[in-house]
Amino acid sequence: MNALKYVFWALVVLGLVLVYKSAIGFALFLFLLLALTGAIWLLDIAVLRRTRGADEPEPVVVDYARSFFPVILIVFLLRSFLVEPFKIPSGSMLPTLEIGDFILVNKYEYGIRLPILNKKIIDVGEPRRGDVMVFRYPKDPALDYIKRVIGLPGDTVEYRDKQLIINGQPVALERAGQYEYVAGGLNYVNGQTYWEKLGEHKHVAMVVQDLPPVLLHQVDGDFPHRDSCTYNETGFRCRVPAGHYFMLGDNRDASNDSRYWGFVPDRNIVGRAFLIWLNFSDLGRVGRSIE
Repeated sequence: MNALKYVFWALVVLGLVLVYKSAIGFALFLFLLLALTGAIWLLDIAVLRRTRGADEPEPVVVDYARSFFPVILIVFLLRSFLVEPFKIPSGSMLPTLEIGDFILVNKYEYGIRLPILNKKIIDVGEPRRGDVMVFRYPKDPALDYIKRVIGLPGDTVEYRDKQLIINGQPVALERAGQYEYVAGGLNYVNGQTYWEKLGEHKHVAMVVQDLPPVLLHQVDGDFPHRDSCTYNETGFRCRVPAGHYFMLGDNRDASNDSRYWGFVPDRNIVGRAFLIWLNFSDLGRVGRSIE
């Protein structure tokens, strides 16, 4: 039984290392740990406790499994079907979301999905234009990205000279002032912000007037449905295919988004970001809803 205890902890440590190295997702790690603790607990109930003497103490590994299993089960169910926490790692969603924001993501609003497989089994709702959405990066599904939904299936999205146009209608802009931040160490950026309304969401987007609307040399030449997009020096135009979404960062000139790597398929959706629950650098952001 001591050997089993060492195997248990070795698997836990290995799982944590793999998660840290992004070899497997945290959801899969939780599932494997849940299965391991559950199996040990059931093995004890079905076999091991019958062979123990009345005064013989419960093996440590069984005690671990019995104690951890309910906690892991609750965490697994909560983050799989209700809410999941994420941390914002970049400034692509400035000024809406800042680096270091810890956010909560609604996992059921866009449909109930099987954990790990991310396959929708119950259709609850669909993403709406203007939602801030977490999704699996199409080029590497092990990575989670967060951007704003700009184009729904069937929409035509254009971005010309810093003006967003959806289905032929320019999105109204209202100046909101300057926004200053430091990017890439000592790179000082001064951006112009605008109020922008997409669907039910009125939010602030930012541009840097001296930068082009799209960096043509960074556009992936062969992303799926690439023929649905056209590019030139003034911007781009994309027709969103069925079952896909077009995503942009609110920090329009410093965001790696759909204009560069293409559309987000429905199967890659994780959920809608709705709340900032922590930011160690600015506690005043705690509790803010995400529009």
